[in-house]
Amino acid sequence: MNRNLALEFIRVTEIAALNAARWMGRGDEKAADQAAVDGMRKMLDTVECQGVVVIGEGERDEAPMLYIGEKVGTGNGPEIEIALDPLEGTTICAQGGNNAIAVMAIGSKDCLLNAPDIYMKKIAVGPAGVGAIDIQDKATNNLKRLAQRKGCSLGDLTAIILDRPRHKELIQEVRDCGARIYLIGDGDVSAAIATALPSTGIDIMIGTGGAPEGVIAAAAMKCIKGDFQGILVPRNDDDIERAKRMGIEDINRVYSMEELAKGDVMFVATGVTDGSLLKGVQFRPGGASTHSIIMRSRSGTIRHITADHHFDRKPVY
Repeated sequence: MNRNLALEFIRVTEIAALNAARWMGRGDEKAADQAAVDGMRKMLDTVECQGVVVIGEGERDEAPMLYIGEKVGTGNGPEIEIALDPLEGTTICAQGGNNAIAVMAIGSKDCLLNAPDIYMKKIAVGPAGVGAIDIQDKATNNLKRLAQRKGCSLGDLTAIILDRPRHKELIQEVRDCGARIYLIGDGDVSAAIATALPSTGIDIMIGTGGAPEGVIAAAAMKCIKGDFQGILVPRNDDDIERAKRMGIEDINRVYSMEELAKGDVMFVATGVTDGSLLKGVQFRPGGASTHSIIMRSRSGTIRHITADHHFDRKPVY
């Protein structure tokens, strides 16, 4: 996959973030998400590629733009697959919280799992924890192995978990074994990446969230040489049927990071609001600044890009 595409995709997430940031703290989740979708869709069509959305805003009858199977790009250049979330953390953005991002994972053809929009049980660790996790094991045992691998006590570890009623027992188990917990309202892509950043103090992400976000997170973890595992968690027969339509035959399969994001992949994100991974959009008279990150699995390179945007010279999306 052409590394020169990296800067083009940064422009895509920048526009999505700039659009969404206009709605920060205004309490309107739908408007914030739609603004991000509109910008991302229009900018994608300027990228020299033959792109297909494999993870997007939903199936064709649910989303007018960036739906699963939608073709994007100019129609020239390499064939690629795109998993995207124009605004990961819509509630975060609408409420003015931290860690909202515009995010994409890009892979060559047949690299990214076409995950159904259902729940996925997930576990993620940074490079120091590779080989220590087993999603089918208890959280306590995973934490014990991780502490041993890191040469620390259980009390030194911090697990990041989505604050949801479904995680009540998981949260209690982690507390009972002596580890610390950082509860978040949304944004488990950023949460997974945080496990690989020493500055965050986060050691492991565990819990159940969206399957599409799991694929995006797996691509990011592959780029930074962490580890990620996932299992689909259908809630009803409709979820199972949706998975089958996506080509999932074994609903109980444990997906490794390599199965979720095969081959050569890239991860691109731009901050919408301030967070542990990225700074949010900062507006000023006549322009704004953005903070983005791009990671490539082939080279392991991680680039942080700070950009100053001048609205009198930029198309309005």
